[in-house]
Amino acid sequence: MKLFITGIGTDVGKTIASAIITEALEADYWKPIQAGDLDTSDSHKIKAYLSNDKTVIHSNSYALNTAASPHLAAELDKIVIDLEKIIEPVTENHLVIEGAGGLFVPLNNQDCVIDLIKPHYKVIVISRHYLGSINHTLLTIEALQNRNITIAGILFNGDENKATESIILNKTGIKCIGRINQEPYFDQNVIREYADLFRENLLNL
Repeated sequence: MKLFITGIGTDVGKTIASAIITEALEADYWKPIQAGDLDTSDSHKIKAYLSNDKTVIHSNSYALNTAASPHLAAELDKIVIDLEKIIEPVTENHLVIEGAGGLFVPLNNQDCVIDLIKPHYKVIVISRHYLGSINHTLLTIEALQNRNITIAGILFNGDENKATESIILNKTGIKCIGRINQEPYFDQNVIREYADLFRENLLNL
């Protein structure tokens, strides 16, 4: 199973969600494009969060120096991101693929994050509660559906908001995998607790 993790925007909790999903499935992890924070990248964070010894963390296809939209970060590094050079790692294991920001974050003058999603991937949408998140979540789901991309489910991030969650689920019919509450901190133990909580739903995707 290849699971592509996307958010409804930036800073919605994709990396925490990716850590939980990776731990639950003891999957491999791959972040194709990392922009900035190369010494404390998302791959570094995932490694620190995991307890299992099965996961392989695969190298970024592009590791860009500036924390910015990938198209700009690449330009500052004097390169152009080429989708042909973003090659999925070969593995017999499940693979969790973490996107960058939302679906329409530009990678170059033509391509966006959504163009990284292969036909055999299943997408998990991470939705964080804030004013406007309903609109952003519905737009994200509609964009995926318009391209006939398989949506495996949605994972809510933040304390329960019944009004928000129910309208999104009712309007889309998308499966809810679960919710990550507003925790005071995340470490291996907290990640493992959520992994245990979500494992059955993830295995049934």
